[in-house]
Amino acid sequence: MNPLLWVLVGALAYSVAMMALYTRGYLPDAVRVQGPLTTIHTKRGRAFLDRLSAPRRLWRAWSNLGVGIAVVVMVGMFAFLIWSAVATVQSPVQTEANQPSNFLIIPGVNDFLPLAVAPEIVLGLLVALVVHEGGHGLLCRVEDIDIDSLGVVLLTLIPVGAFVEPDEESQADADRGGRTRMFAAGVTNNFAVTAVAFALLFGPVVASITPAAGLAVGGAYAGAPAADAGIEGGDRITAVEGSAVEDAAGFESALAATDDPAVEVTLAGGETVTVEREVTVVGAVEGNPLGLSVDPEGDAARITAVNGTEVRTLSEFREVAREHELARVSTTEGERVAPLGAHVSDISADGPLADQTDVEGPVTVTRIDGERVLDFGDLDATLSGENYDPGDTVTLRLYADGEFREVDVELGGTAEDPRVGVVVVRGVSGVVLDDLGVQRYPAEAYLALLGGDPGDLPPGLGGIAGSPLGLVYAALLLPLASAVGAGIPYNFAGFYGEFAGFYDVTGPLAALGEGPVFLLANVLFWTGWINIQLGIFNCIPGYPLDGGRILRMGAEGLVSRLPVANRNRLVSTLTTSVGLTMLAALLVVVFAPQLL
Repeated sequence: MNPLLWVLVGALAYSVAMMALYTRGYLPDAVRVQGPLTTIHTKRGRAFLDRLSAPRRLWRAWSNLGVGIAVVVMVGMFAFLIWSAVATVQSPVQTEANQPSNFLIIPGVNDFLPLAVAPEIVLGLLVALVVHEGGHGLLCRVEDIDIDSLGVVLLTLIPVGAFVEPDEESQADADRGGRTRMFAAGVTNNFAVTAVAFALLFGPVVASITPAAGLAVGGAYAGAPAADAGIEGGDRITAVEGSAVEDAAGFESALAATDDPAVEVTLAGGETVTVEREVTVVGAVEGNPLGLSVDPEGDAARITAVNGTEVRTLSEFREVAREHELARVSTTEGERVAPLGAHVSDISADGPLADQTDVEGPVTVTRIDGERVLDFGDLDATLSGENYDPGDTVTLRLYADGEFREVDVELGGTAEDPRVGVVVVRGVSGVVLDDLGVQRYPAEAYLALLGGDPGDLPPGLGGIAGSPLGLVYAALLLPLASAVGAGIPYNFAGFYGEFAGFYDVTGPLAALGEGPVFLLANVLFWTGWINIQLGIFNCIPGYPLDGGRILRMGAEGLVSRLPVANRNRLVSTLTTSVGLTMLAALLVVVFAPQLL
C-alpha cells in the first residue's frame, strides 16, 4: 500500500479515537481535539516571557527589522507562487519534487526526508516552532498584549506547530504597529536561527570534515561489470591493481594505467574484488546517433566491437573509434552504423554556425581543422583559447542527414573561450561510456556547497558558493538536488549511514569523534533548513499565516488614508483577494501536475 495512504488511514483512526475520548470528557481540559489536530494548552511560561520582555526598545528594534524582512519575503513569495502556478499550467511536468506527499515534513513519507535522520529533523522542527511562537509571545508582552495560553499543535502524535493565544480584547486595544511587530516576530526568529545554524555549519563544523581517501561509490549500474563483481552503494574504492586511490582523479589514473580487462579493486576495509571490464553505456541523450539508451530497470547496454575490432576497455574503444569517423558498432542491443564524434543536440540560433551556414541540428562533429574530435572534451580542448581566438576561421567536418560535409566558420565567443555556437552533449555521439559502471558519489561537491573548498564544485556551480547567501541557497537545494537539476546526482540529507563512510573528521573537532561531529552537522543542517522553510512559508500573504496578518495591518494603514466610506470592507476585499490567489496558486503547484 502507498505510504501516504497508510498515513491517511492512521490519521483517520487517530481522529475517531481522540474525538470519542474528547466528547466523553476523558481528556484533560488542557487538551482539545479537532479531527487529526490536537492542541495542548498551558499557562506556564507567561512569567518567563514577562521577565524576558524587559528591554522593550531592543525587542521593538529587532521586530522592526523583521517587519522589513517579512515584507520583502512576502512580495517575493507572492511573485514566486504566481510564476510557479503559471509555469505549472504551461508545462505540467510531474516530478518527485511536486508529489503531494513531498509537501509534508514527515521523514519516511517525504521522499527527500529519510527516516535515518528523523531525530535531527524532528529536533529542527521543534526548535523552529518554539522560537517562532516564542517570538509572538515575547512581543505580546512587549506590546502589553495579554496571553491566554501557550501550547503545541500535534498532527496525530507528530508536533507540527506551536501557538501563543493572545487575549482578543487586549490584542484589539494594541496599536497597529505593535500588532505588526508581534506577527513578524516569529519569522524574524526563524531567520535568525537559520543564520546561526548555517554560520556554525559552514564555518567550524564543515571545516573539520574532509572527504575520505578513495572513490566514493553511490551505486553500480544494473548489469554493469562493477555490479557483477559485487560493488554497491556505500563502498569506497581505495586501490586499483595495488595502486592507492586518493580521489576520483587518482581512480581514473590508476584505471588508465592498466590495459588488462580484469582489474583488482580494493575496497575500504581491505576487501579485494576482481572486475571484468566491459565498455558499458551509463548515460545517453535521447535521439543519439547510436540509438542506445539507459534503462533504469534493466541491464546496461554494452559495446563489444568497433568495425569488427573487439574492445573491452574504454581506452581500447577510444583508440579504435578515433580511426573511424563512421563505424559499425557491435552492441548487446545489436549492430549500429553511426558517426563517432561530438554530438551536437542544438545549434544556437544567434551563434556563428547558424549565422554563417545552413547547417541545422542535430549533427555530429568529427574533425576541426583536420583534428579528430571524439567527444565534448576533444571539442572543448581543440577550441581552447590557447589554440584559437575569436575571429579565427575553422573548418568543421560534420555528419548530418546521412552524409559528411565540411563548413568554414568564423569563431565568436571570448579570447578565453572561442565558440562555434553549438550545444554539445557529453559522451561519444551522445553516449556516455564506462568500463566499470560505477556511479560516483560526489562527496567533495557536497562539502564545497556547504562552505568547503569551492574548487571541488561541479562545472556550472562555481558561483553558488561565492557568498553567504549562495551557501544558504545551496543548502536549501541539497535535499532536492536530483529533482531540481542542481548538477549533482544524489539528494543530500546529511552525514549518516553509509554516506558517513565517505568522510573523515579532522582538525580541532577530531577529538570529539566522527559520530558526534556528524550528528552536530546533521542537527545544524536540518535546523537551519527547517527554520528558513518555516519562516518563508509563514510569509505567504494569506490568512491565517503571519504574512496574511501583516498584509492586513498594512492594508488597514493604507485604507485609513483613503477617502472611502466602508474601510473595513475594502480591507477585507484586498486581503481576501490576495489570500485566495495565493491558495489557488499553491493548489495548482501541488495538484495540477497530477491532473493535467
